[in-house]
Amino acid sequence: MRATVIGAGLAGSEAAWQLALRGVPVTLCEMKPARFSPAHKMEGFAELVCSNSLRSDRLENAVGLLKEEMRRLNSLIMEAAELARVPAGGSLAVDRERFSGHITRKLNEHPLVTVVREELRALPEGPVIVATGPLTDGELLEAIQRETGREQLSFYDAAAPIVYKDSIDMTKAFRASRYGRGGEEGDYINCPMTREEYDAFYRALLTAETAPVHGFENDKVFEGCMPVEVMAVRGRETLCFGPLKPKGLTDPRTGRMPFAVLQLRQDDAADTLYNLVGFQTRLRIPEQKRVFGLIPGLEKARYARYGVMHRNTFLNSPELLDCRFRLREGLYFAGQMTGVEGYIESAASGLVAGVSLAAELQGRPLPDFTGETVLGAMGRYISTPNRNFQPMNANFGVMDELPSRIRNKRERCLAIAERSLSRIDQLKSTI
Repeated sequence: MRATVIGAGLAGSEAAWQLALRGVPVTLCEMKPARFSPAHKMEGFAELVCSNSLRSDRLENAVGLLKEEMRRLNSLIMEAAELARVPAGGSLAVDRERFSGHITRKLNEHPLVTVVREELRALPEGPVIVATGPLTDGELLEAIQRETGREQLSFYDAAAPIVYKDSIDMTKAFRASRYGRGGEEGDYINCPMTREEYDAFYRALLTAETAPVHGFENDKVFEGCMPVEVMAVRGRETLCFGPLKPKGLTDPRTGRMPFAVLQLRQDDAADTLYNLVGFQTRLRIPEQKRVFGLIPGLEKARYARYGVMHRNTFLNSPELLDCRFRLREGLYFAGQMTGVEGYIESAASGLVAGVSLAAELQGRPLPDFTGETVLGAMGRYISTPNRNFQPMNANFGVMDELPSRIRNKRERCLAIAERSLSRIDQLKSTI
């Protein structure tokens, strides 16, 4: 039986790939280029919007472990990420166009995948995975609401600015990775600030004019993408423990750790664009130039993209979905609209939904990833009753505890990872 996947973002692309790998014919429906959401610009699949970083690639970090689980299950997203990798210290960052291009090409060329470039306004008959993202709207959103019988929840998401490398003043900035990780020269450009420079920036940030976002004042902001100006309101030095933390960095001009540091991360393979790490914002465009221009090294920065903010919606999944992201037989959801947060987490939900729907269609037992894996723990999180359900990144806290306590944090995390990957290897032969 043919399955339909709606949406070719990271979740939908991964879901379609996993179905096709298991011999299930797939129709992959993508509304671009006929229509673009407010956050998307490229025609290709799996477009990265707010950052080119897929975060930590270390096994002692939950999202790093999640990546390895996905690699072992033949994830298309992870295959593309490795091919499009750019330097980023202990993180996995990619060239956006190369990343999207590989995924688009692989799905277009697969004999079991039929790509349909049109906007669906209703849920089609037959087995379906809905992966239309947190900006789903219009008639399709109304169709989902009729199917679920529930209201949507919402939060706000923001994207950081991107500047041209050749406009960064390297007489004030320096290359380095935190704690010396990454390449020999350092994978980040760092803009150090003295206390006086930080204070001037902080005062300007507090008084800067923000762009209106309908309903923002009455809704929640996802903590993982907190606008920098919102974070600043929490206290004078809050930013110094967040996106501007200097720990692990030494200014080669002074030989000391700066008071605060803004890091910029390479955003493309050609090494021409750099992302202001952690600087998601809803400041008006002229204010972004003025306020961020107070940071040493960015006085004359040219912007390839200014920061933006938009409203996201997600399902009340604990009352609707099971641990495999299934609403009912033959109807699954995947991606940020389920309450997983982050690019890799979204792709992972697509993997679980695709593997599960394939098993359902082929009359095989549905996979049980268990809480010993990040894949399984995330599914359990979004399907467990929760009166204040909010989107969640991958973390060790949602996974099963080890049978015995290990005091050393790194050793404990590696033990969790070893148990998880053993479970994944056992599952591979059954799924």
